[in-house]
Amino acid sequence: MLIRYFAWVRERVGLDQEEIDLPPAAKTIADVIAWLQTVDDAHGHAFADAEAIRAALDQVHVDIDTPIAGAREIAFFPPMTGG
Repeated sequence: MLIRYFAWVRERVGLDQEEIDLPPAAKTIADVIAWLQTVDDAHGHAFADAEAIRAALDQVHVDIDTPIAGAREIAFFPPMTGG
C-alpha cells in the first residue's frame, strides 16, 4: 500500500510517502492509524492524536471508519481550513 503524508504529518514522520505491507488486521483507516502508531517513534509521534488526522483513500476524502479493501493509496494530513 502506498502511504502519503502531508503537512505536519509528513514533517513528524520524516517522509512524504512510503510503500508499506499492512498487517492483515488493518481493515479500516482507523486500523491503519492504530498500526502506524506502533511502527516507530516518528510515526507514533505523528499519529499520537488520531482525532487530528484526516485521510483520503485513492484521492477521495474518507471517514476514519472507512474500509481500505481494494485501495491503492492512503493519504494522511491534518484538518484543512479554507480561505
